[in-house]
Amino acid sequence: MIRKLGYQLSFPHPDEANEDGIVAYGGDLSPSRLYLAYREGIFPWYSADDPILWWSPDPRLILHLDDFKLRPSLKKRMKHFDVRFDTAFVEVLQACASVHRPGQHGTWLQPELIEAMSVLNSLGKAHSVEAYYKGELVGGLYGVSVGAVFCGESMFAKKSDASKVAFAVLIGKLKEWGYAFVDAQVPTAHLKSLGAIEVYRDYFLELLYANRDKEVSAEAWKVY
Repeated sequence: MIRKLGYQLSFPHPDEANEDGIVAYGGDLSPSRLYLAYREGIFPWYSADDPILWWSPDPRLILHLDDFKLRPSLKKRMKHFDVRFDTAFVEVLQACASVHRPGQHGTWLQPELIEAMSVLNSLGKAHSVEAYYKGELVGGLYGVSVGAVFCGESMFAKKSDASKVAFAVLIGKLKEWGYAFVDAQVPTAHLKSLGAIEVYRDYFLELLYANRDKEVSAEAWKVY
């Protein structure tokens, strides 16, 4: 039975998730609860007509930074873009929310979630990566930083390869800053083509717990 969250700031253990990966429902999107969720290997994902649903799927998609596959063709494309960090956080989330995804009606990135993520961004716990082409924002992604783990949330591209370029630059910086891996959450063919792998939830949690309190470089996420 899926547990309903109350006012107490806690979550069931991810092992209590149902077969779809839902751990709990309800609660709120306060910065404290939202960040705690990521520290516990849980993330929100819900539609406008649903209560807040909290997920921890099994298997889980992760990317070890050294496994990232940078194709020569993409490497050539990188020089055409200007990639920055945390310069247009809300705009990136709004663009991600507007992306049409097959089988999905409406968007899971509700206004209240964008607002909550913006608070985490102001606290230095959520970040965006922007790809600009001739001064125009044409792609990017965002996620939550938990110690030495980057929890990737969503990406968008208005120009071919823009989000891939943003991701490639991010991976290079994460390695430089001392991050351990990327939590890519739900398996997709696109991310698997870039080197991400599916792992059992138990293994993912071991990695998360081992890295969530580690410090990364003081230079991390400085605006470029």
